[in-house]
Amino acid sequence: MTFRLYDSARRAVVEFQPLQPGKVSIYCCGPTVQSSPHLGHIRKEVNFDVLRRWLEASGNEVTMITNITDIDDKILIKSAEASRPWWAHAYQFEGVFHRAYRALGLLPPTYEPRATGHVPEMVALIAELIERGHAYAAADGSGDVYFSVLSWPAYGQLSGMKVDEMEPAEDADPRGKRDPRDFALWKGHKQGDPETAAWETPWGRGRPGWHLECSAMAGKYLGDAFDIHGGGLDLRFPHHENELAQSRAAGRPFASYWMHNAWVTMAGEKMSKSLGNTADVFAAVEAYGGRAVRLYLAGPHYRSAIELSDASLGEAAAQLSRIDSFLDRAEAISAGWTAWSPREALPDAFAAAMDDDLGTPGALAVLFGVIKEGNVSLDAGDTQKAIAAYASVRSMLGVLGLDPSAPEWDDQTATDDLKPVVDGLVAALLEQRQQARARKDWPAADAVRDQLAAIGLKVEDTPTGPRWSLEK
Repeated sequence: MTFRLYDSARRAVVEFQPLQPGKVSIYCCGPTVQSSPHLGHIRKEVNFDVLRRWLEASGNEVTMITNITDIDDKILIKSAEASRPWWAHAYQFEGVFHRAYRALGLLPPTYEPRATGHVPEMVALIAELIERGHAYAAADGSGDVYFSVLSWPAYGQLSGMKVDEMEPAEDADPRGKRDPRDFALWKGHKQGDPETAAWETPWGRGRPGWHLECSAMAGKYLGDAFDIHGGGLDLRFPHHENELAQSRAAGRPFASYWMHNAWVTMAGEKMSKSLGNTADVFAAVEAYGGRAVRLYLAGPHYRSAIELSDASLGEAAAQLSRIDSFLDRAEAISAGWTAWSPREALPDAFAAAMDDDLGTPGALAVLFGVIKEGNVSLDAGDTQKAIAAYASVRSMLGVLGLDPSAPEWDDQTATDDLKPVVDGLVAALLEQRQQARARKDWPAADAVRDQLAAIGLKVEDTPTGPRWSLEK
């Protein structure tokens, strides 16, 4: 089955055909590093990480560009409130975002350009747009440069909005605009702005508009035409609409497909800092673990809104416990067995779900079905079927970014180095319990079980012997 995706521009699920067979280019809008990330930000990162993993598992070479917006009105405001240079403020929170990415097992992008490093490309794009009659410098000498919305008849094609029904663009001071809907390509330096937050251009000193940045960086690293442009649903308008307009008005084909993930909501509202209904990534990871938080974000279909609650995160942690319980049981008989390739071990039903617009809910149903069959095989002593199930589960977890043995999870906890010691100690205690049961010393056997329960370990007796797991 060929991979099919929902293209926001076409408003339909369509067959994906990359510009170069076997090679996929993706530009994913990254964060504006003004403050710490919330789970709403990180959902997009997780969704597109799964997309990348699936495309690679399907045999493609993927180039993933994810930018950092490190100059922006919000950054200037936040840094001033914190009484520190804007560039130091942006760099600090860039590091916070990177820690959040690592906490959720994200693969690093192929490259991560910063907006401040690409001013020459932005200036060149503005010059092209002015030459083609799609942009103009404000006549008041402010240094502002605007894109003329009415000069581009296709404006609104991505969002489906009609120009006549649009509100004025609020991304810049309306000074010097010919039409209130025109948006800023370049913002002239104003009194009170930091002197370091300005670059020289033919139109005066200033800084780039947000929309311009992504068009310039995508073109720099992916070329005038590339495969997929992605981001959160809230970016579709005006950000992505403006990117599309200014890029195509400059004669660049830009993205072939547009993908947008839905929101994380709290009490039915989109999670946002302005509403105050945010959920800190690190607090969630501390409470439930990075893999459980990732499962919570990746499990629902990327185009479905998901509600944040302790119950939903707790459910993800319980699901992860089921996964890890099977892995622990099967690992002993599967140790060193490598006669399978990850792609070959993927069930057809899992592949079909992922090929159908990245259908993670269906893919998870297949995963838990195989886990159930694997546990039955382990209970029955059918080693061959149990190993096959283990191979399939590990392969599916790799695509979803949830394989606990993957390198990206290596630095999550310092206790990983103690795992062999813990396993050995628990095994020794379970052996003592078995010996007590064999001689019918039930109080001694119960005492061992109670000791383990007191430190959070649950013991379950099975036909193949006792097994233990962490209580969540």
